[in-house]
Amino acid sequence: MKRLFIAISLPSEIKKELAGLQAEIKNSFPMEIGGAVAKWVAPENLHITLFFIGEAEDSKVPEISAIIQKALGSRKKLPVKISRICYGPGQAIPPRFVWLELAKNNDLERLAETLGQEIIKAGVLRQSETRPFSGHITLARIKEWIWRRIEPDEQPQIEKDLDLNFEVKSVYLMESHLKKTGPEYNVLSSFNLI
Repeated sequence: MKRLFIAISLPSEIKKELAGLQAEIKNSFPMEIGGAVAKWVAPENLHITLFFIGEAEDSKVPEISAIIQKALGSRKKLPVKISRICYGPGQAIPPRFVWLELAKNNDLERLAETLGQEIIKAGVLRQSETRPFSGHITLARIKEWIWRRIEPDEQPQIEKDLDLNFEVKSVYLMESHLKKTGPEYNVLSSFNLI
């Protein structure tokens, strides 16, 4: 069995910039808590999830790859803008994530929707994914029990607007291995946009 998802990897220069943001946010927490308040995503693992497939038999990987290739067709490269850093989702208290929101992007939303519909239609999912696409990049998963130890007036205000732009040139079928140190990802298939 493999734990699969369809994703967009970020260019190395964007990952480098986001690693700097992660360090800045870690340092904004009270000294005794610092980086322990969250499980920080390693910069090399930063990505945009287009569709979470979940558990699939190893033998289904070629079929899933073929479905993705067909769904992508002759799609063109598309621009993406990272517009904001904030806690998420929404106004949840305590927050569950430190994440980056993407600017509204109809082409990206249609791409995610098409991929999801084709995977569901093919019947390769063990259970149907029901969450709509939410354009974001997770920087960290907040540890609720540590967050609750921070006095409200010491909880950093991290929200700010950003203007980071890049072009999506490829889509990937990824495998996720969940480990105590954090997830590790392997690229199973790569699909270039034209």
